[in-house]
Amino acid sequence: MLRGPVADNDALARYYDLDLDGDDPGDIDMYLALADAPDGTALELMAGSGRIAVPLAAAGHEVVAVDNDAAMLGRAAALWRSTSDRAPTRGRAAKGSLDLVEADATTLRLRKRFGLVFVALNSLLLLDGRAAQLELMKVVARHLKSSGRAVFDVWLPTPDDLVLYDGRLVLDWVRDDEANGEHVAKTTSARYQPAARRAEVTSFFDAWREGQAARRTLRTDRITFMSSDELVALAEAAGLHVDQLSGDYEMGDFAADSNRVVMVCHRFTG
Repeated sequence: MLRGPVADNDALARYYDLDLDGDDPGDIDMYLALADAPDGTALELMAGSGRIAVPLAAAGHEVVAVDNDAAMLGRAAALWRSTSDRAPTRGRAAKGSLDLVEADATTLRLRKRFGLVFVALNSLLLLDGRAAQLELMKVVARHLKSSGRAVFDVWLPTPDDLVLYDGRLVLDWVRDDEANGEHVAKTTSARYQPAARRAEVTSFFDAWREGQAARRTLRTDRITFMSSDELVALAEAAGLHVDQLSGDYEMGDFAADSNRVVMVCHRFTG
């Protein structure tokens, strides 16, 4: 027996972490290295549950993490509280800090600029259309110090990837949510609109305990894809100058067949 589906932000925040626990992108070391280069201040936009912001703060950086989802920020706060080792590392002389801000990242105005501003792991694609993506890049430029660096990480799907975006149901994984004592299965259905280069992705999370009916929680995302050239053009339109395009989190060379692009920029001041 299956109950639902329902929209439950607290549950979705848990399942977001469960999703990444089983498939670590491997990008945290990159952000730690990039945060060391400027002055130790960092702003993460669309920060989610603190997967990157908390390690940066624990490493001694002054971090502001912005998201419009209170449940995600609640998990980030809990993760920060549970971080037992906040001793300075990597040569920093003071303990780090984490400030969590619930806000729309596309309209953000803080009275501070940062040495590192970043939008991680495809979050830019979750904004609805080029206009919203451009507004986010303008926010990045507005909050970036003249000596600072901005970073955007974007997935570049291949035609073979998008073939699966035809509405079929795909079982992504079945995992144990040990903190909640449940088994969880994630199933996804996606539809791609080639003319608009957009996709609607619906994720179903079915959670159950032994002998009990499963509870279904629903999440829908609208994804606006872009090429590396479009990413560069948006950055330049927002007042950013592109320093480097990489194809992976080791900052390797970007190639025509790269399935993601990591773009590093500075604020144009000329």
